[in-house]
Amino acid sequence: MVNSVSTYSRRLIDSLHTALADTPVVCLLGARQCGKTTLARTLVPEYAYFSFDDDATLNFARTDPTGFVTALPAKAVLDEVQRVPELLRALKLAVDADRRAGRFVLTGSANLLLLPNLGDSLAGRMEVLYLQPLSAAELAHQPGRFLSDLLENRLKAELRPTATLAPDTVPQRLLAGGFPEAVARMPTRARAWHRAYVRTLVERDARDVARLRDASALARLLELLALRTGELINVSSLGNELNLRRETVDHYLDVGERLFLLRRLPPWHRNEAKRLIKTPKLHFVDSGLAATLAGLHAEDWNTRRERFGHLLESWVVQQIMTQAGWTDPDLHFWHYRDKEQVEVDLVITRGRQTWGVEVKSAMTVLPGDGRGLRHLALQCGTDYCGGVLLYAGSSAWALEGTHNTFAVPLAWLWDR
Repeated sequence: MVNSVSTYSRRLIDSLHTALADTPVVCLLGARQCGKTTLARTLVPEYAYFSFDDDATLNFARTDPTGFVTALPAKAVLDEVQRVPELLRALKLAVDADRRAGRFVLTGSANLLLLPNLGDSLAGRMEVLYLQPLSAAELAHQPGRFLSDLLENRLKAELRPTATLAPDTVPQRLLAGGFPEAVARMPTRARAWHRAYVRTLVERDARDVARLRDASALARLLELLALRTGELINVSSLGNELNLRRETVDHYLDVGERLFLLRRLPPWHRNEAKRLIKTPKLHFVDSGLAATLAGLHAEDWNTRRERFGHLLESWVVQQIMTQAGWTDPDLHFWHYRDKEQVEVDLVITRGRQTWGVEVKSAMTVLPGDGRGLRHLALQCGTDYCGGVLLYAGSSAWALEGTHNTFAVPLAWLWDR
């Protein structure tokens, strides 16, 4: 671990500058404390900075949105804009009067496009970028080219051994997660930070994005979901366990997504594939938060391997979706599962092109592993472009039975 949250270089910065070169408004969205403000402040002093966490600034913007926007300098960063969604209509009018590129940078700790009281979507005037918690590649100060190598069919050119992972490497990475403040701390202090973080989101931020009758019920749901990350969502079962109505559970899941805590991964299927399960999977966005809420510790790696396996799946999904932000933001992500319970943890599509990713926590690969990738390839036919089975070992090789499909070390996610 490092002792400063300022030592990390964020790969999304190139996308930010590209968007500012031709778009009037750029909105940087992501979980609170994932580094949005730090990234936005790299634009200062060219851009003036205003935060809606400041009560005076917030009250001015809420009371007189048009007056607030009119008083802004030529270029401005507006931080935590989800706290004043009515401001977006005033920004629209200002941009329509002056369409110069790079006028405003907005940041938000909630998904503005999902807010029920959004003043305006700024369609055609705003580009949205999503900043994730630190990826393993960013933590290792590496460029993070695994996804691009998979998409461009470059993995097979380097089927060579890599360094063997220390036994505690994987569980430590899962427990740390990717929030800059948490990864800079010792494990016990990181867990304290995670608990305080979730408490703040539940007690304060959740009320900014939705009507919330019972914050404690949302907190209980998050604890239960932390034990079920990487699993199919059963809303009725969740409601029964928490004594909540199905509609309430659905609403709280929406709140978790708006705050970038949770991710529902939709099922992949072709219309003609009648035997595929069509239920989404639930993933915690940050493995450290999930591990803390689930009460997982490094010493549980061997005794609670199934639970760690689900957590590892969520972590890998997060790593690859984070790399997509600087590799190809137009990719779509799914999971695959059929009624024989054959599954692929992550399916990536670009148009009809399809790739599969399976995850395994063991250090060895057995002959039956990769079965899901073979099923996916059969479903896709010529649209199947390749796949990987990520595991905790140190060697890479082609898997038999499916073209362009390889078993590769988990370490390739951060050391390529």
